[in-house]
Amino acid sequence: MPIQRKHTMYHSTILDADPDTVWATVRDAMQILDIVSPGDLDIHRDVSWVEGGSAETVPARYDFRLTLNGRLVQQEIAARDEINKTQSYRAVAPTSGVASYQATIRVLPITNDPARSFFDWSRILEIAEDADLNVVERIIDVMEKQTDAVRDHFAQNSK
Repeated sequence: MPIQRKHTMYHSTILDADPDTVWATVRDAMQILDIVSPGDLDIHRDVSWVEGGSAETVPARYDFRLTLNGRLVQQEIAARDEINKTQSYRAVAPTSGVASYQATIRVLPITNDPARSFFDWSRILEIAEDADLNVVERIIDVMEKQTDAVRDHFAQNSK
């Protein structure tokens, strides 16, 4: 499928963990980046909070480098709703052909199965006119697998 200049993605899954357990993990950018980029999916390195950011502050900026090209990615937690277990984040600066990036994760209860959760991840990427589409395609390919990585993480921890 050809990449559109405005590329939207939506992924969801059922997780083998209760919403509070899932939320305690995925609300922390450092933890979710560790989950979604292990081994062969590795797209980042040198991940750190910057400018006083932390898992407990909003807004909270964090930076990492893309392994595939060494480019710096600057993102921030832009909004968080602890009650409804949603968090939005965005790119602070364009990089690697992505002119802008916004994403939201949500954790919802499953009413008839309180030991499990519904997890969804929506994203909007604006692709720069002069983007190296091979790099952008590789980034999108990794993002396509990240919800499964979250699912697999909680499946392993439930055994």
